[in-house]
Amino acid sequence: MKVTPLDLRQTQFKAVMRGFDREEVRAFLSDAADELEQALREIDRQRQDLMRSEEQLSEHRQREVSLRDTLLTAQRLADQIRENAESEAKMKVREAESRADLILQKAQARIDEIEREIHELKLRRRDVEATLEASISALTNALQFVRAKDQAEEKVFIHRPWSADTATGSD
Repeated sequence: MKVTPLDLRQTQFKAVMRGFDREEVRAFLSDAADELEQALREIDRQRQDLMRSEEQLSEHRQREVSLRDTLLTAQRLADQIRENAESEAKMKVREAESRADLILQKAQARIDEIEREIHELKLRRRDVEATLEASISALTNALQFVRAKDQAEEKVFIHRPWSADTATGSD
């Protein structure tokens, strides 16, 4: 007998003396129905996944056959191209070697120029660092001076005697 979640939810039991608690039975059947329903959904989802996977597998097998044929054709073509390329490459290598010497000379000149520029930039950096350090030092000294002046003013204000004239603002 196949039991569905609906069967579990709608099943009624006779009341008998010293039987099971009806609420517990209903709660258990409801939980069992939920679990069965979830399991059935999962089975259905997995069947659909399996069908999609089988379709994809079929497509992949067809592609594999096409790829093999294409690969064989490409291999033959590659062999022909390689032979042509080897003869052309030998000729180009000779040309490239003569050009390489010229490029190396230019590259070495450029390296020397860049090294000079780097040296100049390092010198400029040192100058900027020294200027920044001097500015920071000057600002630090100015800040210390302002703070010292503020503290001195606070001490004068705190030690100043309080009188009625100072409270009204008349000095």
